[in-house]
Amino acid sequence: VQLQASGGGLVQEGGSLRLSCVASGRGFRTYGMGWFRQAPGKERVFVAGVAWSGDNTVYAVSVKGRFTISTNNDQNTVYLQMNSLKPEDTGVYYCAANPTGWSPPSPRSYSDWGQGTLVTVSS
Repeated sequence: VQLQASGGGLVQEGGSLRLSCVASGRGFRTYGMGWFRQAPGKERVFVAGVAWSGDNTVYAVSVKGRFTISTNNDQNTVYLQMNSLKPEDTGVYYCAANPTGWSPPSPRSYSDWGQGTLVTVSS
């Protein structure tokens, strides 16, 4: 599975961004999808996950109510809509695919990763 993430940028606190992850390759629709964030000097952490059907959405506590993950099967794309952004949301955001079809929080469960897109939230 190949993944291409985009949509990052610089935004002020309280602003919004929408990240996109385009998937391709054999069988990708059977994979569970996840978004992760990696801040400078820190480990990669789970942000949100979803199945391609749009079901099984799951969010980290820190983003629940502010971020929304969704899928567009016609465009083979997973989105992460980020609202009410905070400086602590800053980091490189990666999309990832899990062959089990679920979206667990551990990065080690994911077999395929996109290249990452940088989100910077200024205060």
